[in-house]
Amino acid sequence: MASALALFFIFNLASFHALPDVVLEDGYTVSTVIDGHKLRMNPHSVLHRSGSSDLVVLDSANNTFYTVSFPASQESVVKRLSGDGRPGYLDGKLSSARFNSPRSFAIDLKGNVYVADIKNKRTIRKISDSGVTTIAGGYSEKAGHVDGPAQNASFSDDFEISFIPELCALLISDHGNQLVRHISLKAEDCARGSNAAMGAVSTWLLGLGLSCLLGLIVGIAVRPYIIPSTGRLQAPPFQRDMETSPNSSGETSTDTLLRHQKRSC
Repeated sequence: MASALALFFIFNLASFHALPDVVLEDGYTVSTVIDGHKLRMNPHSVLHRSGSSDLVVLDSANNTFYTVSFPASQESVVKRLSGDGRPGYLDGKLSSARFNSPRSFAIDLKGNVYVADIKNKRTIRKISDSGVTTIAGGYSEKAGHVDGPAQNASFSDDFEISFIPELCALLISDHGNQLVRHISLKAEDCARGSNAAMGAVSTWLLGLGLSCLLGLIVGIAVRPYIIPSTGRLQAPPFQRDMETSPNSSGETSTDTLLRHQKRSC
């Protein structure tokens, strides 16, 4: 019995050393920034919301989306974005919309949230400032693979979505159909930068234009004080030096000018 235990220990020890080496890299720290117990939510996934300083947190178990101020911390402000906490399929107002345990979502450059609401007839929903809408699926009672107009499309019972800015599109990883699907979005949802950023750029350009105009006005205002009271511009310093410098015959350029004037007279 003892020999059998020894062989078992040696075999498992050899198997442990046979595993690939693990390389641990230092310099990283883990910290908790959102405590679902304190906030009474169950975070399933989280993404940064483009055009704002918020994170979007999906509480799949409670069918609700939240925004959390970023950088996230235990003191971050948490607001409900959409969903009333009950499972269902209801578009419309953000506060009264209903989802059914969604697991995947994506966010475009404008901040719109696209939800893979699989249990609601395999639909793709859109959360915008104006409310919740359905942009794809929903008409087919069964899982399938139908392309074409998004409202008539069908998907499998297992898919995820992601936003690709360069394509201005959603890509659907349709696992059940072993496919990657594509939905083109509206150009306005793919415009880079938020209204706040555009406002900052406009303010900067306005300030630059005003500073240039002010500089021009100041230049015109001080010009009379730079010109001597004789009413003519002073010659540049290098020109005055040349006029007083003698040439090879010992004459200055001023002497030469006077001599030519006498001859002309």
